[in-house]
Amino acid sequence: MAVYRLCVTTGPYLRAGTLDNISVTLVGTCGESPKQRLDRMGRDFAPGSVQKYKVRCSAELGELLLLRVHKERYAFFRKDSWYCSRICVTQPDGTVSHFPCYQWIEGYCTVELRPGTARTICQDSLPLLLDHRTRELRARQECYRWKIYAPGFPRMVDVNSFQEMESDKKFALTKTTTCVDQGDSSGNRYLPGFPMKIDIPSLMYMEPNIRYSATKTISLLFNAIPASLGMKLRGLLDRKGSWKKLDDMQNIFWCHKTFTTKYVTEHWCEDHFFGYQYLNGVNPVMLHCISSLPSKLPVTSDMVAPLLGQDTCLQTELERGNIFLADYWILANAPTHCLNGRPQYVAAPLCLLWLSPQGALVPLAIQLSQTPGPDSPIFLPTDSEWDWLLAKTWVRNSEFLVHENNTHFLCTHLLCEAFAMATLRQLPLCHPIYKLLLPHTRYTLQVNTIARATLLNPEGLVDQVTSIGRQGLIYLMSTGLAHFTYTNFCLPDSLRARGVLAIPNYHYRDDGLKIWVAIESFVSEIVGYYYPSDASVQQDSELQAWVGEIFAQAFLGRESSGFPSRLCTPGEMVKFLTAIIFNCSAQHAAVNSGQHDFGAWMPNAPSSMRQPPPQTKGTTTLETYLDTLPEVNISCNNLLLFWLVSQEPKDQRPLGTYPDEHFTEEAPRQSIAAFQSRLAQISRDIQERNQGLALPYTYLDPPLIENSVSI
Repeated sequence: MAVYRLCVTTGPYLRAGTLDNISVTLVGTCGESPKQRLDRMGRDFAPGSVQKYKVRCSAELGELLLLRVHKERYAFFRKDSWYCSRICVTQPDGTVSHFPCYQWIEGYCTVELRPGTARTICQDSLPLLLDHRTRELRARQECYRWKIYAPGFPRMVDVNSFQEMESDKKFALTKTTTCVDQGDSSGNRYLPGFPMKIDIPSLMYMEPNIRYSATKTISLLFNAIPASLGMKLRGLLDRKGSWKKLDDMQNIFWCHKTFTTKYVTEHWCEDHFFGYQYLNGVNPVMLHCISSLPSKLPVTSDMVAPLLGQDTCLQTELERGNIFLADYWILANAPTHCLNGRPQYVAAPLCLLWLSPQGALVPLAIQLSQTPGPDSPIFLPTDSEWDWLLAKTWVRNSEFLVHENNTHFLCTHLLCEAFAMATLRQLPLCHPIYKLLLPHTRYTLQVNTIARATLLNPEGLVDQVTSIGRQGLIYLMSTGLAHFTYTNFCLPDSLRARGVLAIPNYHYRDDGLKIWVAIESFVSEIVGYYYPSDASVQQDSELQAWVGEIFAQAFLGRESSGFPSRLCTPGEMVKFLTAIIFNCSAQHAAVNSGQHDFGAWMPNAPSSMRQPPPQTKGTTTLETYLDTLPEVNISCNNLLLFWLVSQEPKDQRPLGTYPDEHFTEEAPRQSIAAFQSRLAQISRDIQERNQGLALPYTYLDPPLIENSVSI
């Protein structure tokens, strides 16, 4: 008689336990155990419990290959969900095998788990295991299907497939493994506090392992309700018309002020702060160093001489690499929209900036269109106060549109969704790259589904608060993706290509590069452990299917993008995986977390403009300035969104935090520990640096970075 000792851990989450019968079957190279129910006195599988059981076999089973978990009805209780964290099996000879699960198991079904040792398909030769990989991926591909949202968009998850699987019960019958970190088994049937009511039946059928947890959902609601209710009680969400005076805008979020919101309110109209935001604001990727002026921006040396001073000139500063350009060409043909029944306007400005000898980046000239001429004056710091402020505000409106639609939603949310989808569809749970990427996909499909149901849908928030509306959003994102390249995607390459490696006080760059290097070192160790040669990369058919699907579905097979459609060396793998993890975590934090800080003072990030760009100078007054800014209700709806997305809800997992132990071998566990140590040192360095800054830059402090795009 051979006795196998099992240790079964149930997750500590709300409603993670089950009253259903749980049985197991052990499958080894020498045979299978009898199916045995796991039953002790009292409740066996309560949330957070760790229970021990014995499985008796007539003979030893050899090397353990699979552990089948059977979930079956108990008496007259209705079926419930069970969150199984892991099962450890101690064999008769004392060998311990770890079977990671970390998934919700719904209904009555059988789930097959493999030992935690990561294996590529090249390392599996037994027909049983190869068949298991095939069945697992087939079930995932039935569950997670691609959908075309709009022409030129990255493909995304089709939530209708969850409804179909719910209705015909195929999901419960065919599932062999699940795919994403824990969520709320009870389902998320409400939206997190947006200023409109939307009934989204499809959200009720989100696959349980990609739903928000109950903790995260409740936290979102507690963030949303007080803010929106406060605005509602003061009548701000329904008040149309212009603001009466600038100071009134301070009362929108009177109880949600931060050090940064106060700093922005005090310094928003200063040229130094305007330039600072190109480096450390929410869109720190726009600047390009130029050595000559584009013909579409005919700035002369005389125009900028008063700012440059007597010791230099424009041509000299161009040659020294001190002149930078922010070009909003992508907005030139963007469609516009009506808000409160009134037409809105968009500009496509060119903003020229100078790096002064004091190390400050300041604006030199602004042209509000891509076509120079008498109707498109070049605004200068020497113009009247209101002319210059209005020109800068138009640039800030363009910043808002490009940042929200492309830098933020397209380049983090949508691309990370495509990475998550390809990972779920093409890599089995035992694959080392699945284990590596899984924590960086957590909740991404859920948050994007909510965003499409509340922001991007017709008459959603984008249609309610932005000058371009939903059609403009579709135009911007499809155009942005058509021009997005692998160089843009990889931080070191992007900084080099934009010529911004030497700008002082560029904290986004400095902190981002440190985090990139830490991720790269971690990924290099993981890849080096599982892929010792070029051949091991090239022969991994699952890996190649994964990168091929990303190329086809995220980047639409566009060769000019420079994104790989195949990986040939471990080095290529390391770069691609580093970029994916960085963009799913640090880059999203950099472009998301500061939205309330920099946008709570509305003139610093207006979502729409109600008057066309000025065609002459000397006509702007305080009254015309206020009449150009968004109306009161538009401003408040937009700032409520800023507040919600900037408040990281509970159930956060900071970068490098992996409570679900998918890797069970010693080498990757040591690599994780080393990664966490590097991140801790980066955090200490950032906090020390911030002590000497008038405005601390905290968005890339590792403890404040979420592992994944989850909000």
